[in-house]
Amino acid sequence: MRSIWNGAISFGLVSIPIKLVNATESHSISFRQIHTEDGGRVRYRKVCELEDREISQAEIGKGYEDADGTIIPITDEDLAQLPLPTTKTIEIVAFVPGERIDPLQMDAAYYLQAGGAPAAKPYTLLREALKRSNKVAIAKFALRGRERLGMLRVVEDAIALHGLLWPDEVRAPEGLAPDTKVTVSDKELDLADALMDTLGEIDLDELHDEYREALEEVVAAKAAGEAPPEAPERAKSGKVLDLMAALEKSVRDAKESRGEEPGEVTRLPQRKSARAAPKQTGGKKSTAATKKTAAKKTTAKSSQGTKKTASAKKATGAKKTAAKKTAARKRTA
Repeated sequence: MRSIWNGAISFGLVSIPIKLVNATESHSISFRQIHTEDGGRVRYRKVCELEDREISQAEIGKGYEDADGTIIPITDEDLAQLPLPTTKTIEIVAFVPGERIDPLQMDAAYYLQAGGAPAAKPYTLLREALKRSNKVAIAKFALRGRERLGMLRVVEDAIALHGLLWPDEVRAPEGLAPDTKVTVSDKELDLADALMDTLGEIDLDELHDEYREALEEVVAAKAAGEAPPEAPERAKSGKVLDLMAALEKSVRDAKESRGEEPGEVTRLPQRKSARAAPKQTGGKKSTAATKKTAAKKTTAKSSQGTKKTASAKKATGAKKTAAKKTAARKRTA
């Protein structure tokens, strides 16, 4: 990998010579602009407005346009002499937990390569310190004409630098949430959980750019003078009228795609979370109902016991009366 910037990491009084290389690469297919009638290339020519002639890249410099339209020339030497400590230095200003960084701030990614044998020891020291602390380093550096904010973290055995947007460059999501009041039931959330569990996880290395592959097939077919492949028909998606039915069907479809038996959608037991709080009232009702049922059963049992006792008393009384009558007959005889 070719370095795009040379400098040093400033880590307190420690200076680590490093080289900056791109950590990502684009595989997207680019197109040229052509004249549709004859296929000729359409090019943009750089013309000086004052001389009305085309000029070469070597004749082109930088200039800042003032409010009144005046152009102020800025040379590479002017930029190199900017009064910034970060011109050729990645200056670490803090160490924070990684979760403190909002993903919205993430920008381009680079790898930091140790600049020669003398940099190996301090480079390794910083890498291992980051590993053991489970933190990331927040740094400031200058690249491509402006000062930037960055985050240093460990990737395998290397240190990566992620460019970060300044906090005031991230827009607040005001006015984007639905402005209508919507209530989501626990059953709907349980089905959404079931769908998430059914889809499960995936190895991100298995994902690939299907659009680029399809585009390559089209280009290859056209180059061979063949008709491009036809696009498969897309499944028609109507309006979602019943959210519950749509969720249940999604769970069944996900199971079928994974080779599982669709069967019936098993709704997950309610999880102990914040959304289960409203059900406490229902729990009290069921407790009250249980108490009432138990009371009814107790009353029924006691009634049955009373009836049995009354019947037993009646039977005992009848036996005593019969015995008295028999004794009287004997005495009379």
